[in-house]
Amino acid sequence: MKAVVMTGAGAPDVLELRDLPVPRIERPTQVLVRLKAAGVNPIDTKVRQRGTFISNGSPDILGCDGAGIVEAVGSHVSAFGPGDAVYFCFGGLGGSQGNYAEYAVLEQHCLTPKPQSLSFEEAAAAPLVLITAWEALYDRARLCAGQRVLIQAGAGGVGHVAVQLAKGQGAAVVTTVSDTQKADFVKKLGADLAILYPEEDVVEAVLAWTEGDGVDVAFDTVGGETFYQTCEAVKVYGDVVTLLQPSELGNLKGARQRNLRIGLELMLTPMLLNLQEEQAEQAKILRECGRLFDGGSLRVEVNQVFPLAEAAEAHRQLEAGSMVGKLVLGMD
Repeated sequence: MKAVVMTGAGAPDVLELRDLPVPRIERPTQVLVRLKAAGVNPIDTKVRQRGTFISNGSPDILGCDGAGIVEAVGSHVSAFGPGDAVYFCFGGLGGSQGNYAEYAVLEQHCLTPKPQSLSFEEAAAAPLVLITAWEALYDRARLCAGQRVLIQAGAGGVGHVAVQLAKGQGAAVVTTVSDTQKADFVKKLGADLAILYPEEDVVEAVLAWTEGDGVDVAFDTVGGETFYQTCEAVKVYGDVVTLLQPSELGNLKGARQRNLRIGLELMLTPMLLNLQEEQAEQAKILRECGRLFDGGSLRVEVNQVFPLAEAAEAHRQLEAGSMVGKLVLGMD
């Protein structure tokens, strides 16, 4: 099979297209998937830069998100059969093979039927950002109907699905964007207000929108100093969920004074710690999102599809920033 392997940790040039053996089913609960597309996520670029979390001596293949067709199943697999279209988030951190390849083997509990309304490229773009936004808003922040929520970087990969999930929960949504084109994009997704952060003070704009109260829930997808800015826009006893490490230069005094509840979201935890029940729960999230896709209340934006051999270029574009939606690798 064709696969993109890491020849070492470093710049995008360490990604190299090679011919490798097709992986084999080794356990009766495993499934062999012929991949049609793989999503490209910021975690892929970070692992490429720093090296994989685990090394088992095999060539390191990146890519957590995948979509494809079941090729073969183990003797104890009952939920899937050859020919089934599936999508999933598994692999790509080291140890388990990622999805920058034409085939992958994974446990059946990680798989979910692909939404019928999505192409393979769209389906491959969705899993990691869907699970991240779902867990952050619904599980960490316990977002409820009628609440007001701030989503930082609403046109990005996680942000643009978070806007939709928040609106689907019956919340009012304010989000930050860098230009008017992105503002139009997030408003079409349902955002009630788009703040142009290069031109406006985000905290002042949020407080004006909430008549001085602040939002009930804030979702920081940016990290660093943005985390502390986000806290300033949240009401007393409100919730903040962040994906990234806050800057060491910030101060949580104001957040403590207003008794904010701060949550950390890392959807990779089940993979990193080999928590199979939690992996199965994340697959249930994707199944529920599949119903939303097919019902027309959720969409995923694919910015560009690259051939598998151009994975390095996809990484360069992602690292350049200001991305609307997601990048995908296509196997055909």
